[in-house]
Amino acid sequence: MTLIVRLAHWSEDEAAIRHVREVVFIEEQAVAPDLEWDGLDAECVHALAETENRDVVGTGRLHPGGKIGRMAVLRPWRQQGVGAAILAALVAQAQQRGHPEVYLHAQTRALAFYERQGFVAEGDEFDEAGIPHRLMRRIL
Repeated sequence: MTLIVRLAHWSEDEAAIRHVREVVFIEEQAVAPDLEWDGLDAECVHALAETENRDVVGTGRLHPGGKIGRMAVLRPWRQQGVGAAILAALVAQAQQRGHPEVYLHAQTRALAFYERQGFVAEGDEFDEAGIPHRLMRRIL
């Protein structure tokens, strides 16, 4: 099936973005809703991965400060390049906006994924929302 990754706007695509993040973070990973909905979404650039039928299967966001986050792919679509396509779209946006680098807080189980996309881990492991993470950075 064909996959399309497009830039999204919180004001227009909030329901689709919320659906994916609620399934992945709140339901699957037991992240508290008040931690997931941090009030920053309106100021971020979002990317959505959709099937040719316009079913949303993944999302991620780029904060104006250069932080990529809220990378989420629905379970049936994992391991199929969806996350890499979303990440590439967000990195491209950061480059277009003149960011010299981007960074993210990677769940430790996803370190290898981000390393394959050119990110380098820094510092010690830390807890975020009850999940182990590491800071990762990519020079653009």
